[in-house]
Amino acid sequence: MTSRTGNYNDRRKWRGGGPRNKYGQNIKVKGTTVERKDADTGTSFGDAVEANTSKKTPKKGRARSHTDIPGVPFKMGYPVARGPGDDTGDYLLIKCVSYVPPKTGLVSQREKVYAKRDGTFQKKEFKAGDKLTATDSRGTYDITQPIKGTIRLKNQGATGAIKESGAKPVFYIQLPIPQDVNDSNVVTWGDDSMNIFQLAGVAAASSVMKNPIQSFNAAKELFSADAFKNVTIDEVAQDSINAAIAGKAIDALGGNIRPNSVLGRSTGVILNSNLELLFGGVNLRTFPFNINFSPRSEEESAMVLSIIKALKSAMAAKKNADVGGQGGVFLRAPDVFQLRYMSRGRDHPFLNSIKDCALTGMNVNYTNSGTYATYGDSTPVSIQMSLTFKELNPIYFEDYQNPLPGVGF
Repeated sequence: MTSRTGNYNDRRKWRGGGPRNKYGQNIKVKGTTVERKDADTGTSFGDAVEANTSKKTPKKGRARSHTDIPGVPFKMGYPVARGPGDDTGDYLLIKCVSYVPPKTGLVSQREKVYAKRDGTFQKKEFKAGDKLTATDSRGTYDITQPIKGTIRLKNQGATGAIKESGAKPVFYIQLPIPQDVNDSNVVTWGDDSMNIFQLAGVAAASSVMKNPIQSFNAAKELFSADAFKNVTIDEVAQDSINAAIAGKAIDALGGNIRPNSVLGRSTGVILNSNLELLFGGVNLRTFPFNINFSPRSEEESAMVLSIIKALKSAMAAKKNADVGGQGGVFLRAPDVFQLRYMSRGRDHPFLNSIKDCALTGMNVNYTNSGTYATYGDSTPVSIQMSLTFKELNPIYFEDYQNPLPGVGF
């Protein structure tokens, strides 16, 4: 079956906003300036950015940049042809950054250490009051110690670690706002039950951990001969306790008898389960996007190709640069993405904010028109790109305490 081909001019005439480079981006010429501002960096989004075709292999362990992937510009956008008023429109800005792992551990304020008396340290002579230093492969540095009372646990997620590291962008992509924009916030609550004996056991264990001696004395007093002297227990309660104890005794011998079964059969009562709905945990949000491409020029075709290649390369795991085949013992994490809904060059005043995301799924349909149809240069007439992003960290109440545009997260 032969493919149906056509010419870009078969569709509506492509109208450029001025001269463009081979990637379809606006460039400056004498007497003419056509620019689009990137709100995240303050730089001109439409400046000419040539793809680096260098085939140099990135050094092991360093954060990659757009120059590592031939044919991927630093700034990309679709559609390429934009009218004079498009800067005031709404769009989705995708910023790719290198992944930074979460940081967990003990941190504290530190102070320099001074010698308390004359002596030798690392074959160096120090006198009382001298500042202690050490020397190793890093050079010579001051010895420090934690300041008492400042030690705390640092449990920083990947989103905070990326922000703290000041990770430089790998590339930018500007796309129209996708259809079906929504967000869904979900937390987990679940049924939980605990009878009076279990509650008493938890309370006793907690008491022992807090004050073992006091708890032991209280237990002795509880089981003394006079403990229940003035306590009145009705007949049903006595029978229930005896039945429960008997059931547990039989269960210990392998009978697998539930206390409530014994109580129900013998006295017609069951233990109060104290059923309650309790908070169970947080969830990570997922954001699916469907983007449709219909290239209208050779420049726009090249731009769509670059966008697809950039996203595919960014979501791929990384081998050690100096190891071929399947790589070494470890693989490095793919890049991650910062998504922002933009309006008039700023964060959208109504739509939700999104934390740093991983691109967990990407599907490209090259026959979105329902049949295989291409232009003369073999570019598909209609392409649909489906992306699934998932946030690296959950949403917490404290995230709303900082000023946020629109509805927040």
